[in-house]
Amino acid sequence: MNFTSLIYEELDRIAIVTFDTPKRLNAISEARLDELEAVLTRLESSSEMSALILTGGEGKAFCVGLDLELLDRAFNDLNYFEQVVRRVDGIITRLEALPIPTIAAINGITRAGGFEFSMGCDFVLIADDAQYGDAHTDSGVLPAAATLRLARRVGPQRAKEMIWTSRWYVGAEAVAAGLALKSVPRAQLRAEAIAFAKTITDKPAAVIAASKRVFQKGADMPLPDGIEMELQNFMHYLRTERYGREGYTAYREKRLPFWKTA
Repeated sequence: MNFTSLIYEELDRIAIVTFDTPKRLNAISEARLDELEAVLTRLESSSEMSALILTGGEGKAFCVGLDLELLDRAFNDLNYFEQVVRRVDGIITRLEALPIPTIAAINGITRAGGFEFSMGCDFVLIADDAQYGDAHTDSGVLPAAATLRLARRVGPQRAKEMIWTSRWYVGAEAVAAGLALKSVPRAQLRAEAIAFAKTITDKPAAVIAASKRVFQKGADMPLPDGIEMELQNFMHYLRTERYGREGYTAYREKRLPFWKTA
């Protein structure tokens, strides 16, 4: 796959997308949207990749939102603006729906659309010195795809504070606020993201996908309904996948299950 706005790699069953327009602070262009959609189409139809990492690489930004040239057109044509933000939301929704774990490795400045992209990922790892926040309201606009996702991640009070103040969070602050899982030195971020992904990809892909479905389906359910859905998902998994029985049998026979020896 040949791209102009990002680098796509596959390493040990981990797909890595590195935004690659550092002089434009990895801003979102139509080319970026096209290429992210192409990557997601590949991953949705692939059984070979077990995780996805999004990062901004060595540049000073992860992603600062929509490109200025795109915004010039968008503010003069609100129908076009709507088309763009619907594409952004569609990408986030597809990230959320991927059956594999997704990790945003926040290497630097992240705001607006870049912040929204990260909200679609299962995990956020952040560089100690990265600046991370929504920052829409500071420019007189509101988020198009972050408000409810953020509230579900950190709670409504914290989400309102983040959006209404346009506050930047740095490294460990983002972890303390529930925005990120871990803060590490920038030079270690890529390696840390890959190492973290490998703590998940050594499990059967089917069990991670099934677990992710429970999290997604149960997010808006009343607890009793969610518990029933989880139980049904558990039994469906046991009836349709071999990994549970194999894991138990391997334990009883004091050996490794086959997915750890392949």
